[in-house]
Amino acid sequence: MKSLLKIALAAAAFAITAPAAMANTFVAWQVSDVAWNDVLNARAWPSAQSAVRAGYPNGTTMQMTGRCMNGIDLNVISGWSTGAQRKAVRSTWCQIWHDPGQNGDWQTGWVFGRYIKPQGW
Repeated sequence: MKSLLKIALAAAAFAITAPAAMANTFVAWQVSDVAWNDVLNARAWPSAQSAVRAGYPNGTTMQMTGRCMNGIDLNVISGWSTGAQRKAVRSTWCQIWHDPGQNGDWQTGWVFGRYIKPQGW
């Protein structure tokens, strides 16, 4: 019974520290191609129907976790040409690490790949 409790506690500790571990694997991308009077919505889940957590204008640097839907990993495609990277994420959602309330409460969110590009491109 004690060993089962130790395993459960270790798993809980890992779950709590997992977001901090993601912070070390950021890939910088930038908001792009949003209408001049609009923002890119960062959503709670990868869906256009999901709650909007924050909005970011063109040029904003996004801290990406590297994870996108459809099996795309930004760390894996980082060696591709910028055009190929943009094409790979164009029709999918990618996860970000952001502070929507600008109060130190960092959390994950999702943005649609059509509106992001590799940093510096």
